[in-house]
Amino acid sequence: MLSVRLAAALAALILASGSAFAQAAKPTDPQIAHTAYTAGQIDIRAAEQALKKSKNKDVRAFAQDMVRDHTAVNKKALALVKKLHVTPENNDTSKALVKKADQERANLAKLSGPAFDKAYAANEVAYHKTVNSALSDTLIPSASNSELKDLLSTGLKVFQGHEQHAEQLAGKLK
Repeated sequence: MLSVRLAAALAALILASGSAFAQAAKPTDPQIAHTAYTAGQIDIRAAEQALKKSKNKDVRAFAQDMVRDHTAVNKKALALVKKLHVTPENNDTSKALVKKADQERANLAKLSGPAFDKAYAANEVAYHKTVNSALSDTLIPSASNSELKDLLSTGLKVFQGHEQHAEQLAGKLK
């Protein structure tokens, strides 16, 4: 299943990046900001794909929520880095997330109708589980700036709700 491949790849990536950071140094705030922003952009692009491909009202409503919520959090992140005079730093984790997301988007592009809807919903469950784990286990504990830590913590609460919503959606589509 597509989502299982993506979840496994993302989990391996997060674990590898976390252990690499632990061996050298924890991720810096500029790296954390870039990774978090990138994760939001990935989900926005996935939602935009769903809005173009899906005719299912529940899938479309979920995708609209993802665009709205991730855009709002990313706007807050951009405002914060501007306020703090921090330049987000591209890093191996961000690059790998984009690469895996591009592959998943290409796989989803080959599907249509209910097959697309089911795969998209399953992918959203897996993606939010992985991102939420990365936020709680690596990014939030590693953030040194309290405002960045607060923004990431707020994002985590929102994204945990997304995970639950995605699980409900996936259950409806079985």
